[in-house]
Amino acid sequence: MLSNIRIVLVQTYHPGNIGASARAMKTMGLTDLVLVNPRCFPDPEASRLAAGAEDVVDQARVVTSLSEAVADCVQVVGASARLRSYPLPHYDEPSEMAASLVDNAREAPVALVFGRERFGLTNDEIRDCSHQVSIPANPDYGVLNLSQAVQVLAYETFGAWRRLPDSDYQAPRHTSMPLPTRQQLGHFHDHLSRVMHASGFITQPHARTEEQLRALFDRAQPTRRDISLLRGLLSSLEEGIGDQ
Repeated sequence: MLSNIRIVLVQTYHPGNIGASARAMKTMGLTDLVLVNPRCFPDPEASRLAAGAEDVVDQARVVTSLSEAVADCVQVVGASARLRSYPLPHYDEPSEMAASLVDNAREAPVALVFGRERFGLTNDEIRDCSHQVSIPANPDYGVLNLSQAVQVLAYETFGAWRRLPDSDYQAPRHTSMPLPTRQQLGHFHDHLSRVMHASGFITQPHARTEEQLRALFDRAQPTRRDISLLRGLLSSLEEGIGDQ
């Protein structure tokens, strides 16, 4: 489904913005990039700022008009910082746009269109769109650069796809260190108790110090490696106490 979601950049002036936008796309699983009359492309700056998304840049298609770029799309959403006089349906919330876009992408290509860095899309280009979307931002300074706008809307789109029951999305799992068994924890606490008594740290036979330390380590959930490290420290302290 994500392969049906196209990013279209219209007359991008700085080639670096093409690369940065490609990077923003790839982090969100999007790979279909179409460029409408870019000022300078291909360009080493685009590849440099892609930073690992060079494949998206290399596969980008260059066309001469927006109508050509979106001819096969069933939904075309133009990103615009301001409302136009042309009466298109407008999404005030990018999340609503993303849900609609993903739903339509099940059957056919759809597109997100971004205009020039300085003044966005023209009114004629807006007419090639079926919808508009704006990114809510600080009303006193709502200026996003091109790749930032691509990142925000690509993120919303990826999130809408990810939450679908049939997306099969699986978040990367971090490798976790094994926890100690209760027996290993028991040996550690016995070891700790010996050292605390031998060092003179515990002088009152009914002190709750050991109980509080047990609770502390239960909350901390040390790994087996942590316990091994602590027991090594305790063994070193025992040797020092014995040499006194």
